[in-house]
Amino acid sequence: MHFVNATDVESVVATQRRAGTASPLKQFVSRYFYFCMLLVFAGLVVWGFSRTVNGNLFHAALPRPLLLWIHGAAFSGWVLFFIAQSTLVRTHNVRVHRSLGWFGAALGAGMVMLGFTIAVVMTRFDMYQLHQPGVDAFLSIPFYDMIFFGASLALAIYWRTKPDFHRRLLFLATCSLMDAPVGRFDFVFNHNLFYLCLDLLMGLGIVRDLIVERRVNKVYVYALPIAIVGQNLAIYMWRVDPAWWRGITHAIVG
Repeated sequence: MHFVNATDVESVVATQRRAGTASPLKQFVSRYFYFCMLLVFAGLVVWGFSRTVNGNLFHAALPRPLLLWIHGAAFSGWVLFFIAQSTLVRTHNVRVHRSLGWFGAALGAGMVMLGFTIAVVMTRFDMYQLHQPGVDAFLSIPFYDMIFFGASLALAIYWRTKPDFHRRLLFLATCSLMDAPVGRFDFVFNHNLFYLCLDLLMGLGIVRDLIVERRVNKVYVYALPIAIVGQNLAIYMWRVDPAWWRGITHAIVG
């Protein structure tokens, strides 16, 4: 699930060899954790969006903007891309893995720009087409998601020659996208639990490190507290909608 550097693949191979003398649980987690998590991500996307995609997109009473279809395709493409890259690592297809790496970087960068844009476009649609009041305050959620995803992606590219940092940053970046599908469940959304679900997914990365390496990687030590602070700030801006944030959203939405 990495971008371009062969060092990353070599690290995975070395980890597999070391795991040969470890316990069965450690062997399994070491070899298959990231691949299994990508399958979990894919399952969440299908399960969550299947609850709303028909009424909100495929057969919506009011046709949604074309950009929303593009956004959905890019989101799905990101998950499929990571499954493909993880599979290539598992099968040691370094050349193909490397070739696809920069495509993933471009896709991720495009998703950041698309994420900010579609958030504004759909907020305007909800306000002026569906006549939903107060929806502009929700912009804090997709804006924060794109900031965290974009920062994690940028650092993963920067540290692409450091596999231990690289793959964990990409794992966190993908976790940060999962609030969209889990938020499709009314109970989760209404009680602001979608970020808790994301934190639990991210926490599995810590569990993986403790089982395999008996320590927590620096990526989690620094990134998770930042993520939690950002999540709570985004929830506050949405639910409380302070005057300063209201002024910003009115300027953005128009």
